[in-house]
Amino acid sequence: MKTAVAPQAQEIHDSTLADIATQLSETYIEKGTPLFMRTVLALFSGGFATFALLYCVQPMMPILSHEFSINAAQSSLILSVATGMLAIGLLITGPISDAIGRKPVMVAALFSAALCTIASALMPTWEGVLVMRALVGLSLSGLAAVAMTYLSEEIHPEHIGLAMGLYIGGNAIGGMSGRLISGVLIDYVSWHTAMLVVGGLALVAASVFVKVLPASKNFRPRQMNPRGLLDGFTMHFRDAGLPWLFLEGFLLMGAFVTMFNYIGYRLLGEPYHMSQALVGLLSVVYLSGIYSSAKIGSLADKYGRRNVFWMSIVLMFAGLLINLFSPLPMVIGGMLIFTFGFFGAHSVASSWIGKRAIKAKGQASSLYLFCYYLGSSVAGTLGGLAWHFGGWNGIGAFISTLLVLALLVAAKLAKLAPLRAKASA
Repeated sequence: MKTAVAPQAQEIHDSTLADIATQLSETYIEKGTPLFMRTVLALFSGGFATFALLYCVQPMMPILSHEFSINAAQSSLILSVATGMLAIGLLITGPISDAIGRKPVMVAALFSAALCTIASALMPTWEGVLVMRALVGLSLSGLAAVAMTYLSEEIHPEHIGLAMGLYIGGNAIGGMSGRLISGVLIDYVSWHTAMLVVGGLALVAASVFVKVLPASKNFRPRQMNPRGLLDGFTMHFRDAGLPWLFLEGFLLMGAFVTMFNYIGYRLLGEPYHMSQALVGLLSVVYLSGIYSSAKIGSLADKYGRRNVFWMSIVLMFAGLLINLFSPLPMVIGGMLIFTFGFFGAHSVASSWIGKRAIKAKGQASSLYLFCYYLGSSVAGTLGGLAWHFGGWNGIGAFISTLLVLALLVAAKLAKLAPLRAKASA
């Protein structure tokens, strides 16, 4: 039997809902408004600049080996020191932004990273280049750690997914473009000039960012509390699943960076003798990863993360095995499949973090990204030793080891009893 609602009560109810909707529209940035367009343009520019600056050096590694008379492992330090310092910075810049604000930290991060990139192009010694690259990584942690928090605070809850997707799209396109621009340029100009060009483009992106990004409306400063941070980290490492997901970030990113760090050495030599420009153009395989991160993420929502995650790692393994064959079409096809699997696995693992973390979700994400970039730094450099002693077969054996470990961890994650509040995980 239905209960009649008094007209006066219904009017009050409708009025309350209207007031709430008005407050939300005034507090949050809504889709379709000029502020929304400004926000996503700024964050897209920031993500683009961040990953272009970080990975523009990867195609330069064979040139740097020749320029400074260093081996492949030493040359890989130009990326490893940056990702290593980025990983450390992630644990620092997030809490700093809690105290002084999101936009100031992100603006300082972008401008300092662009200027340090320009400075690295002017360094006369290898040691000077590495110091500048370390500062680039430390600077970039300010945007990597804060951008998603800014979006979650400022964008209307109904539109966060779209805004976040556009930001991550900027990350992926920036990583691809940084490799592509520098990879093509160094066939015609010096590595110094290529790095100056990328640094200059990042300055333009930083200028767009500071001009169009709206100031925070919903930010509330909080005092830095080291004890609270420590308690949060301890809680996450006591979870049955989170530490294994952190380890997955280390293993998967280590495998991915190793592949792309040394593929240039392979393709520039026998029997391919490809030009630097052609090797740089192979960065377009990233497009398969941009697609797979969304596609496999949706499959994980439908069928469960534990059921989809290990399949993405198997795809990486299949791509690696195909890549080990000599015919060029198989090399490129293997890179495509490997990239497809990696971005899918990373998408599933990073979303799984948010499902398992009950409290201090930002800290959980920072720990995952810390391990993710630490894997890039450590495994990316160790892969140079595998190349030195075993050539591309040595690289294959090294990446295979990382992927076998990743599959074992995925099997353990699949056996975890889902928590009541997180049955979808």
